[in-house]
Amino acid sequence: MYAAAFSLPAQAQFFFTPHDMTAPPITGSEPRYATDFPGATPVEVRSALVWQMRAALNVAALQCQFEPTLMSVPNYNAILFNHKDEIKKSYDTLTKYFIRINKTVRAGQNALDHFDTRNYSTFTTVDAQYGFCQTAARIALRAAIAPRGQFSKIALEETGTLRNALVYWGDQRFPRHPSLIAASRVPNLDPQCWGKKGEWVEKKCGPMDMSLASNTIGTR
Repeated sequence: MYAAAFSLPAQAQFFFTPHDMTAPPITGSEPRYATDFPGATPVEVRSALVWQMRAALNVAALQCQFEPTLMSVPNYNAILFNHKDEIKKSYDTLTKYFIRINKTVRAGQNALDHFDTRNYSTFTTVDAQYGFCQTAARIALRAAIAPRGQFSKIALEETGTLRNALVYWGDQRFPRHPSLIAASRVPNLDPQCWGKKGEWVEKKCGPMDMSLASNTIGTR
């Protein structure tokens, strides 16, 4: 609990400015979530999203240990302790849902195991690791210090944001693939403007203008 309380804001953990991953809260009735749980009641869908958020923060606790100051492991453990009743209730509701739509306990348990496996693989990222870890750390801290009974609220408010963090954006302060614009001062190359000895003939072409051309070089 003390670890969670004294954790620094995620942006201060290492030299990296993330893309703004913010997404609006969800209700669970959105098509992308409703189709994942056919025949589910609103309570069952919310329970699934709570369990997904727990799985996502579990992945972060395992994947983000390269930066200890993110406090991913202590904050995740604090979440499990502080919100254990709410998390267990969501798991029990989800288990009953899968058994109900699969007719037998064995088939339901297999479907739940498949759902769990998909959760963990969904939130595992390599390219977007910095942005994901910073976003997950902020959410984990928020959940760790939230009053009991508030984890489902946080899950609905942060699911969209955490999913956005699975996309690689790179450092927003110092892009890895900048565009380099180089301006070149090139004089008029018309032959009539130049004498036999290579001198500029001002009488024919006026004062030499050295800003007639520019080159743009893109680097990726």
